Amino acid sequence: MYLRKIAVGLSALVLLSSGAQARGLMDFIKLPTQHQESTSRSGSISQAAALDLYSNKQKQASFDGCADLFPAAKPLSMATVSATMKPLALCSDNFAVLYSQTSKTPLIVVERLNAAQLQDAKGEERTNQFYPDPRIPKSGRAELSDYRSQHPAVDRGHQSPAADAPNPNAMAQSFALSNMVPQDPTNNRKIWSKVESDVRKFAQRANGDVYVFTGPLFDSGHATVGDNKVWVPTRLFKLVYDASSKRAWAYVLPNAETRIERPMDYDAFVKSTGLNLLGNLPVSGSVGRT
Repeated sequence: MYLRKIAVGLSALVLLSSGAQARGLMDFIKLPTQHQESTSRSGSISQAAALDLYSNKQKQASFDGCADLFPAAKPLSMATVSATMKPLALCSDNFAVLYSQTSKTPLIVVERLNAAQLQDAKGEERTNQFYPDPRIPKSGRAELSDYRSQHPAVDRGHQSPAADAPNPNAMAQSFALSNMVPQDPTNNRKIWSKVESDVRKFAQRANGDVYVFTGPLFDSGHATVGDNKVWVPTRLFKLVYDASSKRAWAYVLPNAETRIERPMDYDAFVKSTGLNLLGNLPVSGSVGRT
């Protein structure tokens, strides 16, 4: 086990230091952690090292380089959200983000999950190396300081879970603040963690690709945190679409200590959120029924 940790640390060092000054090996060797965020074990990486995590295509504000992450390879349109949100398209290895430079959070994060990818993800160790996304102008992004020393406390809540990452580079990318929203700690570590786990279990049993849309909802009167006034969601959603069975269902939960409710069908999700994320794709049923 010790040798495995050394190997993981070396892999991370190579990935995160290319083109930038190498950091000490011990910066990248992390003790195993649970889903919950541990402030004492969290760190960051330099902006140069963060930029090295992304390919040239991923450095461009476009979904052209990650269309395959969307159902039927049809990316979300920028018109999905209001222009006042100053939307930005961001690609990563295993997820795509429709980002807002107004809320300074993701608005919709899309993943394509399948059994093979999640099998690979089981061997990855969580890095906890958070960083502001260097692809976003400073005027339109959150900084690490925005999440610190908040009362009440907030977690940096992953929208594409770290546990879905199948390799070290995808794991590192999952810790960009462009993949985070200010989340109630109990919600993040218990209720939402259970939702994420249930989705992974389904995807591991599915016959093919499962597409997952995750994001925040900002109802009237939402709060902000930090000097950059990062919007705090009032609710969070997760929509699941099984491309093989054409079934779709969603969770919409308050950003607070709560309990998991029975998933809603797609029509109820659209009515609740105003987000018709599947467009004209066929939907033949919901979870638990056909």
